[in-house]
Amino acid sequence: MSSWGAVRPFALKSGNQFAPVAPYALTSMQWAKDYAEVKKMGAKTGSARTAEQTEIARFWELVGPATYNPVARQLSAAKSLDVVDNARLFALFSIAASDAGVAIFDAKYKYNFWRPVTAIRNGDLDGNNATERDPNWEPFIATPMHPEYPCAHCTFQSTAASVLETFFGSNAATFTLTSTTAPGVTRRFSKLSDYVAEVVNARVYDGVHYRTSGGAGAAMGRKIGQYTVQNYLKPIR
Repeated sequence: MSSWGAVRPFALKSGNQFAPVAPYALTSMQWAKDYAEVKKMGAKTGSARTAEQTEIARFWELVGPATYNPVARQLSAAKSLDVVDNARLFALFSIAASDAGVAIFDAKYKYNFWRPVTAIRNGDLDGNNATERDPNWEPFIATPMHPEYPCAHCTFQSTAASVLETFFGSNAATFTLTSTTAPGVTRRFSKLSDYVAEVVNARVYDGVHYRTSGGAGAAMGRKIGQYTVQNYLKPIR
């Protein structure tokens, strides 16, 4: 993963074409706010999550194409696309998703921002009097083994949503998603924007991302999806 940002993208000019701005200063009020939220909502024990929020957190442990390919298939079927339009949709969708992965890891290893588990256990070292250290804090799920910023899930889901919005609109059709990490749970969405918003929340509830990182990933993904559709495989009719 550390070198994936150097992979040549399919559509983007480079992995850093839509790179997010640098994370906030650790002395900022926004950092203290995000720190407090994930510390409270993302803890393994003693969190402020509701039962549904815990379910959402567990659901979004799911990673990779299983978090977005089923959405494209459902919306395509709902709109009864023909073979040509389906081929264009899924090609653009796959190109954008692949490039999102390159962009994510280009940014992650550029900024090398610390995960909540490291930050909260070392809250006395960030120079911010509003962040209270907890040396025993643990996140709800295992922390991924790569830097925090930006949120990868949030980038992938936003990239997928932006491609699909171009084809179907933001309120295209109700769709559902299941997850191997939350057996028996089905999440239902009527808007693509709700799908993106849920994963931003979920990664905070998981204790592995800050809200600002989720927003940065979602913004980057939206740009990647829009750029891909606007510049490649344009319809000939």
